[in-house]
Amino acid sequence: MSMTRASTNVSRIIKAPRKAVYKACLDPGALAKWRVPDNMTAQVHVFEAREGGTYRMSLTYRDPQQSPGGKTSEDTDTFRGRFVELVPDEKIVEAIEFESHEPGFAGQMKMTTRLADAEDGTDVTILCENLPAGIRPEDNETGTRQSLQKLAALLETG
Repeated sequence: MSMTRASTNVSRIIKAPRKAVYKACLDPGALAKWRVPDNMTAQVHVFEAREGGTYRMSLTYRDPQQSPGGKTSEDTDTFRGRFVELVPDEKIVEAIEFESHEPGFAGQMKMTTRLADAEDGTDVTILCENLPAGIRPEDNETGTRQSLQKLAALLETG
């Protein structure tokens, strides 16, 4: 039996220059607005936007009654990240670990965000590798699509 863990790969054209998209990926205020699924809110606790820098973020369900149960608490997913590689306006590589006592959420996930020129702006691709076993790939993909939709709304409207 293979112990290969799942990956997801989601892309979207954002009608904004690569520099603006890159900045929104490294701005904790912007991140709290866009890197969150539709049914959750985000809070950034710590954020050091540099190679080797760390961050800590919590996603909380808007309606605790609709929560399937958070990874960290009943209604919250808290995770720590580290910036492994930063290539301005091109690529961001992060190592992410969830704070959870559940073995299904253990392990380090790798997230690579790539930015490329597109006719109407920037092609943003987010590759999540080594998803913890407790995270369904289809849920990760849906959450990533929702996040990119919010990023587009944030940058395309001004």
